[in-house]
Amino acid sequence: MPEPHIVAADPAWWRTAVVYQVYPRSFADSDGDGIGDLAGVRSRLGYLADLGVDAIWLSPFYPSPLADGGYDITDHRAVDPRLGTLDDFVALTKEAHAHRLKVIIDVVPNHTSDQHPWFREALAAGPGSPERDRYIFRVGAGPDGAEPPADWASHFGGPAWERVPDGQWYCHLFAREQPDLNWDNPEIRQYFLDTLRFWADLDVDGFRVDVAHSLAKDLSSPLRSQPDLDRNLPLDGSDPLYDREEVHEIYRSWRAVFDSYDPPKMAVAETWHPTTSRTYLYARPSELGQVFDFSLLKAEWGRDAFQDVIRRSLEDHQGVGGGLTWVLSSHDVPRHPSRYALPAGVTPDAWLSSHGTRPVLDPGTARRRGRAATLMMLALPGSAYLYQGEELGLLEVADLTEDQLRDPVWERSGRTLKGRDGCRVPLPWTRSGPSFGFGPAGAWLPQPAWFADYSVESEADDPESSLTLYRQALMLRRALNADDTGVDWLDTDDPQVLHFGRRNGWQVVVNFSADPRPLPEGRVILSSGPLDGHLLPGETTLWTVRR
Repeated sequence: MPEPHIVAADPAWWRTAVVYQVYPRSFADSDGDGIGDLAGVRSRLGYLADLGVDAIWLSPFYPSPLADGGYDITDHRAVDPRLGTLDDFVALTKEAHAHRLKVIIDVVPNHTSDQHPWFREALAAGPGSPERDRYIFRVGAGPDGAEPPADWASHFGGPAWERVPDGQWYCHLFAREQPDLNWDNPEIRQYFLDTLRFWADLDVDGFRVDVAHSLAKDLSSPLRSQPDLDRNLPLDGSDPLYDREEVHEIYRSWRAVFDSYDPPKMAVAETWHPTTSRTYLYARPSELGQVFDFSLLKAEWGRDAFQDVIRRSLEDHQGVGGGLTWVLSSHDVPRHPSRYALPAGVTPDAWLSSHGTRPVLDPGTARRRGRAATLMMLALPGSAYLYQGEELGLLEVADLTEDQLRDPVWERSGRTLKGRDGCRVPLPWTRSGPSFGFGPAGAWLPQPAWFADYSVESEADDPESSLTLYRQALMLRRALNADDTGVDWLDTDDPQVLHFGRRNGWQVVVNFSADPRPLPEGRVILSSGPLDGHLLPGETTLWTVRR
């Protein structure tokens, strides 16, 4: 077996790193207020180092009224007092580095909170003022201006416009408490360049850029209609709201900031825009360097679906020069074991709808498919992004009651979609206690009783647990991972079997069927489930190396 590739010593560590997303409010609570905090994260750094990840990515920890889980920010250069202080952040970063863990933080440049001092100033100053020009304010349509200025839609349901008392409307692509910033304004551009330097000077290693494709908008009059993304998707950067050519100028200026540090800071773009070859433009070395490709996350369980996504992602990435990324779960989607266990034809949104009869998921199917998909993903070239709790095999908490929901999607969808709370339920660390070890008191979202069996305490010494599988997989991945983008597809006549190899002799076989298949040649080094003699069980992934 080759010598381990030590990611932490490599200035291009991010190209092959395993990054663990921490949603701080749901990770660990140190003071008993029911909300996770930076001291709680710091207390668990040893666990993350032992897990075998290379970096942690901290979702927003900034001051926020929490209209959207912390993505509505009132100060981009401070820590929410409920989560700690700036000194706590510095101590966390320093200790993470002592554990050889890199630190990536969220930067949220598309919008602020409506409680941000800038927005309050904009409301007070009135139409035409420099204060109002920091945001996107427009006169309404119709003879009395009572209609939204354009047909732009909010991601959380309803129009992307809210009227203020003086009659103007402001744009918000998300919740109405999240007014969009005007990136045509040089003051906004300079503010975020300075914000990047602020955190880089505090020794963060990189940035995850929230809705990176949305900053540059066509604000020329009259405002253009938003295309129907299902039937009329422009592929040339002409959408008035998303993925415009002008956004790349912004990220080239950011790259100059990143490269002014030694080693340079890394960045990864988040874009939920339908994936095309344009998606990888954000990953150019002259810009952010990486971009999330959510195609694998969006794919349904099945050999052809997974293979098509991997093929296309590898092909579209060629020639860009940035780093590949793979992700199966995040704070924005139902956890992937639950998604893969859904009956055919049932979408995650339909499953989480407040109407109709929800199908009961088979936990065995969820476990097998979730583990198999993870082991396949971790064998792909590039970097892998994990979401907290997936190493425990956590399922979506789908039975939160209406009075327990916090996600603005619930109200904005007319109380039809429960939103993202089910994947944000605080983690279970122990089998018992008021919040299964999350903190000394209860948690801000209720945890189900079955969390006890998925806790770190329950799984740590279990050789068959998901936690053990992740630890083994990450240790082997570090030793086997070659810094290349190559995958060799290996012939198989079985339409339910996916077989590929890496160029150092590492091979991966995924059996998507429910029935066993013959074991391939090679020395078995890891499997997502127990093997059956010379057979590869159904819904199981196998790693082998040449004998």
